Amino acid sequence: MKRDILDRLVAAKAAATPVAIVTDLNSGLQSLVLDDAVHGGFGLEPEILEEVRRRIRQDRSGVLTDPQDEDGFRLFVHVHNPAMRLLIVGAVHIAQALAPLAVLSGYDVTVIDPRGAFATEARFPGIKLNHDWPDEGLTALAPDVRTAIVTLSHDPKLDDPALIAALRSPAFYVGALGSKRTHALRLDRLRDEGLSEAQVKRIRGPVGLSIGAVTPAEIALSILGQITCVRRGENHPC
Repeated sequence: MKRDILDRLVAAKAAATPVAIVTDLNSGLQSLVLDDAVHGGFGLEPEILEEVRRRIRQDRSGVLTDPQDEDGFRLFVHVHNPAMRLLIVGAVHIAQALAPLAVLSGYDVTVIDPRGAFATEARFPGIKLNHDWPDEGLTALAPDVRTAIVTLSHDPKLDDPALIAALRSPAFYVGALGSKRTHALRLDRLRDEGLSEAQVKRIRGPVGLSIGAVTPAEIALSILGQITCVRRGENHPC
């Protein structure tokens, strides 16, 4: 790997930026692909570049071939992505079910709740806890494009500041617990706080896939299912 490519890769990883090294298995040339740029020893056709970026989004390294290329076109796409994160606001019963489920799915999970009686090691064994006020906690954790954020406290004093911070971040998923009526009132409050229509429409609310969930565990499953759908299922309604 050339020094320029290595330096850019190290910088991208330090900045928690999704990136891939693409190697031409015939020539040995390499290029580094980011969401908005390509650097390296060879160019990529637009359709190939889009496929590489799709693989970055899907965390899918592997060989890329073109069956119609008689010259044996073969690329190896090596994805280097920061960890997926799930930031949960509200140390409630649903969060107790959602946090370990998300860990099993490969997420780095943090539960944010200033209420010390709720956010305890006993209730969330092995889960990172943040006792800051939600907007301050989110700001400190700096959500990026590989971060999902869910507000579950059902208390506007906690959820609204968190949602404002979340919607001003590049988080790929923002969800909020509550009924349709509660969610409509929530959107009105957020608009009054100066958020645009495009921003408030990013919220998945009521949160979770419509699977008839009733118990905290079922609701947690529906939430993680929706996060997975948004992350993976580009052509599926979520």
